[in-house]
Amino acid sequence: MNFGQALEKVKAGEKIFRLGWNGKDMFVVYQKGYPDGIPCNQQTAKAWGLKEGDLFKCDPYLQIKTANGSHAMWVPSIGDILAEDWEYIR
Repeated sequence: MNFGQALEKVKAGEKIFRLGWNGKDMFVVYQKGYPDGIPCNQQTAKAWGLKEGDLFKCDPYLQIKTANGSHAMWVPSIGDILAEDWEYIR
């Protein structure tokens, strides 16, 4: 599957990944964001100069489960965009 097809899958709620990735159990999900805002926690408030509980608005984004089990915002590389080895988890 190419990246365009994988993008449609992830936007539909599937988890996507590449066969060519070296990390085990890595995958990407689509986060819909918080267009109306969500009360921010202490850590977010401190990072952004807000008060805890202030509304924090966030646009949709892609998030990856990394090889060490943590999660991070994700932007595909050129190699990821041009790859044809995308799969999804049903």
